[in-house]
Amino acid sequence: MSCMLSGSVLAQAVLTPAQVQAAYRSSEAQLLDRNGAPLQSLRVDMKVRRLPWVPLADISPAVQQAVLLAEDQRFMRHGGVDVSALATAAWDNLFSKKPRGASTITMQLAGQLDADLQASSGGRSLRQKWDQMRAAQAIEDSWSKAQIFEAYLNLVSFRGELQGIASASYSLFGKAPSGLNQTDGIILASLVRAPNAPPATVTRRACALAKEWRMDSSCQLIGQRVQTALQRNALYAELAPAPQVAQQLLKQPGAQVASTLDGPLQRFAQENLRQQLASLRERNVNDGAIIVLDNRSGDILAYVGNAGGSHVDGVAALRQAGSTLKPFLYELAIERRLMTAASVMDDSPLDVATASGMYAPQNYDRNFKGYVSARTSLASSLNIPAVRTVLLTGQDGFYNRLKDVGLSSLTEPAEYYGPSLALGSSEVTLLELANAYRALANGGLYSTASLQPGQAGKDKRRVMEAGAAFIVGDILADRAARSMTFGLRNELGTNFWSAVKTGTSKDMRDNWCMGYSARYTVGVWVGNFDGKPMWDVSGVTGAAPVWRDVMDYLHRNVPSHAPKAPPGVLQQMVAYQPALEAPRREWFIAGTESPVIAVLGDTVKPPAIVYPADDSILAIDPDIPPALQRVFFQAQGSRDLRWVLDGKDLGGAAESISWRPVPGKHALALVDGAGKTVARVAFQVRGNALAQLAAQGK
Repeated sequence: MSCMLSGSVLAQAVLTPAQVQAAYRSSEAQLLDRNGAPLQSLRVDMKVRRLPWVPLADISPAVQQAVLLAEDQRFMRHGGVDVSALATAAWDNLFSKKPRGASTITMQLAGQLDADLQASSGGRSLRQKWDQMRAAQAIEDSWSKAQIFEAYLNLVSFRGELQGIASASYSLFGKAPSGLNQTDGIILASLVRAPNAPPATVTRRACALAKEWRMDSSCQLIGQRVQTALQRNALYAELAPAPQVAQQLLKQPGAQVASTLDGPLQRFAQENLRQQLASLRERNVNDGAIIVLDNRSGDILAYVGNAGGSHVDGVAALRQAGSTLKPFLYELAIERRLMTAASVMDDSPLDVATASGMYAPQNYDRNFKGYVSARTSLASSLNIPAVRTVLLTGQDGFYNRLKDVGLSSLTEPAEYYGPSLALGSSEVTLLELANAYRALANGGLYSTASLQPGQAGKDKRRVMEAGAAFIVGDILADRAARSMTFGLRNELGTNFWSAVKTGTSKDMRDNWCMGYSARYTVGVWVGNFDGKPMWDVSGVTGAAPVWRDVMDYLHRNVPSHAPKAPPGVLQQMVAYQPALEAPRREWFIAGTESPVIAVLGDTVKPPAIVYPADDSILAIDPDIPPALQRVFFQAQGSRDLRWVLDGKDLGGAAESISWRPVPGKHALALVDGAGKTVARVAFQVRGNALAQLAAQGK
């Protein structure tokens, strides 16, 4: 070990107890929370397992007595060398097939401190024995007995890689050294002589010590205790509170590393998530992660990488974002004056032509709400209005905004994601997503988050307009606006001001709840790292209960008030014509306000074909009988107009009309009473090869 000296050096100067303890290095690095309290240890040195040095006063007297009984009964009376024991050993070695040693505890300590005195596979030479005795006498001349015994118990090997009383105590018995009893003591004392002996040998020696000590314990019970101790394979029985953080920050053996984590919050968040995962096990939910950020500083206060038992770090893992990206889309549209929170959105069927075919988004509940305000669309997480909004802002604009708020995981170009980016088809990390929400909480100001004190808050820059970020936060805090989808009573409503958004990815593989209060941002993810879908789990039933509990914990003694409107933002009454929503006071960026929001009737809309889109490609489903398949043509401003498909009149266009798809290219038109075409689209239907040949008459 690092505190060893060569024999020549030891002959000249004896190490002091302080020097030995200073040179001692735990194999563990220790993680401290923001208040300097120990949070977790992580083994860094893989050659040997040592825990921090233990003072003699903190080592159980039962262990001390057992070790003295087994190794050096005259320790307190000799001066480093036990002459009587040497004579007895020499006599026994002349006539015994099993030679015995007579090394005192002080002599053993000398061997631990001096590499030249280490025994080889054949034992120590006579010269080594002589040097060992001289070194022991030198130690006795300058050390107290307590100092010698303390150093010995911290340096002696007990089992395999376990060196020192602390590592042996925690690893074999799950106890602190002060809590060891007599049975524990005789087992440890039995291991000193032969650390790698089989359980039967350890039991036999422990039973002999128990008899010599006149302990009231049967050999059978001692044997059971030996088996239990030697089969333990974990240093700590309880789940470590921050293993992923320890892996990131702890690199040097014996180091104490400060972090930004709040110890009590970290433990609460982990335990709360574990309980929620246990309750969701029957719904095939096995993994989860939590991140808690301080809005002002960017300090990471809690980092639960996974409470489900996996080694994957859920805070840093890439997962599909679902609807959690919508707030940044609506913020961009409001910022660019393309809409207001009062704008009317069309939540009706929509097909978008893309390079890979038609994209037809659906809402979470598979229903369409018709005309709703932007406030309701975002708060209730309606998908169709979100896709219409990304078509309004442009895919590139939204993509660049997501990059601005720190989502570096968007590594493909914007066209790769297409309109589905509005619904979170991209993958993000929980940490980056939470920090993006923190930028919303800070009025559009972005800065880095960190686990290391003094490192957060760097790269500070404005990425969103303060007024637009404020309005989006107000929408996310609006219980009434989210009630269309989630109802008024759910886990998203807190007793203090908070803004929150849920999200669920495709095929129910990821479930999110992201939100912030005046002081904190909390992000929660639950799902399965192996990609298996959850069963009947939504944002409100999966991640939201954990988010709510962590938020309640954070604000048990801390209030959270709604932020003040920034300059350039005003509030006024709005009314809808017709009355799609009740009149209310609404927030606007100055210059975009309007007291009346009117919805144009179908008669005043310009004639247009709503579905199918121009140049779209429709596919016949091979699993559905051809006779049952239909395409529904839809139009707007279509009063007194008629449908014409491939030159054939299909009837009036005032209502949606169904058509049995035929493979091939088609031209669909809206014509007026005079036969004039007022709108036209071309589309293609693809089916199997035989159907296409039949359609072409071949």
